[in-house]
Amino acid sequence: MLREAVTGATVAASSWAYTEGVRWAVRRSSRRRFLQGSVALAGVGMLAGCGIVPPRTPPLAKVPRIGLLAFGAGAGSAVETFKQGLGDLGYGHGAVEFENQSTDRADLLPERADELVRRDVDVIVAWHGELAQAARRATSSIPIVVPNSGDPVRSGVAASLAHPGGNVTGLSSSSRELSGKRLELLRDTVAGISRPAVLWNPGSPDAALGFLETESAANVLGLSLQSLEVRGPSDFSLAFEAAARTGADALIVLGDPLLLVYGSVVVSLAARTGMPAMYDQASPYLAGGGLMAYGANLEHLSRRAATYVDKILRGAKPTDLPIEQPTVFDLVVNLRTAQTLGLTIPPSVLQQATEVIQ
Repeated sequence: MLREAVTGATVAASSWAYTEGVRWAVRRSSRRRFLQGSVALAGVGMLAGCGIVPPRTPPLAKVPRIGLLAFGAGAGSAVETFKQGLGDLGYGHGAVEFENQSTDRADLLPERADELVRRDVDVIVAWHGELAQAARRATSSIPIVVPNSGDPVRSGVAASLAHPGGNVTGLSSSSRELSGKRLELLRDTVAGISRPAVLWNPGSPDAALGFLETESAANVLGLSLQSLEVRGPSDFSLAFEAAARTGADALIVLGDPLLLVYGSVVVSLAARTGMPAMYDQASPYLAGGGLMAYGANLEHLSRRAATYVDKILRGAKPTDLPIEQPTVFDLVVNLRTAQTLGLTIPPSVLQQATEVIQ
């Protein structure tokens, strides 16, 4: 049944989940942009009332070319947020050119990175650590900014957070507390779990590190962790079959480009097997019916990445720009999915939620 489920899910769930995911992301980012815009306008008004004119960012000598290296359609909202961040810094229409090289195939990443180098971009913005590694293999001279690099030091992207070295800098979406927090939230939501499983891609350095941290946190909490490895689309149904055989009672999904592309398949299989799942980010999983997600706020990371690009375009070197760790986190809960699974989300969990899907 699971093999049939993954076939149907791939065709039906992917398009629906992606469409709903875009709508959900737009609603959410629009609300935040409204609040941020209101604060910004209020600040400008106060300065004008005092006779103070806010300083304008001096123009650059030439129109910069920014290369965008993204993976999968789900990266669209992050790219748009990054562009909005540049706009907030004064890079309006015509002030910058973008070279977009996106793909949903991991084997094409080196080719896409090479193309950005051939197009002589001034900066490459590479979402995720795997994309940063592909970009770094393509060039050692063009600066690379990573909005969501996982653990850049342990994965080899940077020498250290304070002094990245080389041509890569940006922001990390990982902290050692995240893995333990996800397990605690899942345990608080699903009473009595003892054998959670982790769905992850061992080919992803970030996911591999995430699994080790989750395993360590499970040992502290007295939980028996099961590893479900996936390396390609044909592995998803096999992974859920293995979880059913061994009695896994909950699931943690560690996203990487592969799992993000097939996120709707994962959500569909979790629903069909009645598996309560915690994801490391809300988009694209929760819009498609995922139960809950906890992780760094990706919108915040994308906007912060714009400030890194601005500094580099004005002469800063990547090696002199420390990599920031996440400071803003999101807990998103889907009450509709909880009801379908027969779960009641405890008030203690709901009080921590930054977003609740009714």
